[in-house]
Amino acid sequence: MTNTIELFYWPTPNGWKITIALEEFGLPYNVNLINIGKGDQFEPSFLKIAPNNRMPAIIDPDGPDGKEISIFESGAILQYLGRKHNRFIGNNERERVEIEQWLMWQMGGVGPMAGQAHHFLKYAPTMDPPQDLPYPKNRYKNEVSRLYGVLDRRLADRDYVAGDYSIADMAIWPWASLWEGQEQDIASFPNMAKWLDRVGSREAVIAGRAVAAELRSNIQNDKKAQKILFKQK
Repeated sequence: MTNTIELFYWPTPNGWKITIALEEFGLPYNVNLINIGKGDQFEPSFLKIAPNNRMPAIIDPDGPDGKEISIFESGAILQYLGRKHNRFIGNNERERVEIEQWLMWQMGGVGPMAGQAHHFLKYAPTMDPPQDLPYPKNRYKNEVSRLYGVLDRRLADRDYVAGDYSIADMAIWPWASLWEGQEQDIASFPNMAKWLDRVGSREAVIAGRAVAAELRSNIQNDKKAQKILFKQK
């Protein structure tokens, strides 16, 4: 009997990585909502689990040596779950390296760059006072386009980014699925578009994306949340 994992979560791309993974692994989990627009991520009780004041995080009561373990950072959580359950991480060292390099590509590239694109394209222009800045808007929009070009070329001759469906796909898909908000032309990335549909049609991905979906808000219209999230004085 697998004990229930405690998930600390809000419906964002980084949060979706872990709900999707938990659904794919078929693991029981309890959702603890961390409302990042209200500042829950700065509560002392949460900082004990996630000292970088970012969700998602998990507590697994069945950690190494049978002892409870808490883990923050979505990529670290995905690797932990993959190793523990020996699924979605490849069958040998060569396959694991292939998967992990694309996971790191997402963690160091797609996530940060797409996040900055969202910030400068969608949120900064609605701040008080507005920060409608052409240079960063173009800078991050173009970098996201470059990265999606890398992804599109990678998917030209394969269904998934690193062999079989893996934690790399689980990590990349949530951010890539928001291409419209990043002002990308999906017609320029036909292989990526097919992959988005292929991954997005999986039952676990649909279920993971749906967790607390009704709480996802429009930050453009929420000045209080903007001040908390973007540390405005």
